[in-house]
Amino acid sequence: MGLRSLILFFIGCSITSAQVNWMTINEALAAQKSNPKKIIIDVYTTWCGPCKLLDKNTFGNADVSAFINANYYPVKFNAEGKELVNFNGNQFKNPQYDPNRKGRNARHQFTAYLGITGYPTVAFFDENANYLAPIVGYHNVQQMEFYLKLFASGDYKNLKSQKDFAAYYKNFTAKFKS
Repeated sequence: MGLRSLILFFIGCSITSAQVNWMTINEALAAQKSNPKKIIIDVYTTWCGPCKLLDKNTFGNADVSAFINANYYPVKFNAEGKELVNFNGNQFKNPQYDPNRKGRNARHQFTAYLGITGYPTVAFFDENANYLAPIVGYHNVQQMEFYLKLFASGDYKNLKSQKDFAAYYKNFTAKFKS
């Protein structure tokens, strides 16, 4: 392999390594049964500008994607899509979904079930698919690192008040590179 080919190979590896291995909710729940891991759901819409920025700038970051792939079952969920979701013995769909509609569409029943009204929202679930928290809005790499590590480590369980959260946040040191 020549030097040029080697350089192109490593560039290709670094580009592909900065990808989250997204799956559906149903796939994540099935995987969780045989190998318990927390779930992270990127709840987005096709028309949402901040959703696209989150995908490109934050989830496209090598440190973020590697951490998510190692510690979570990552799910990408269109809040206005037509995916059939089986969760907690319930079936959720989007009966008002219009495939011909451009821009905004009807809200999916699972989106409503989670109480999500703003996009993007990153929803965290524990190893037993219990809903932990929604994080609403665009977050850069270091902001997302805070939440990823907070939930992956289980430290969220020790934060009983706003004061505890503020102290934890103040003492957190981000290590991911932008």
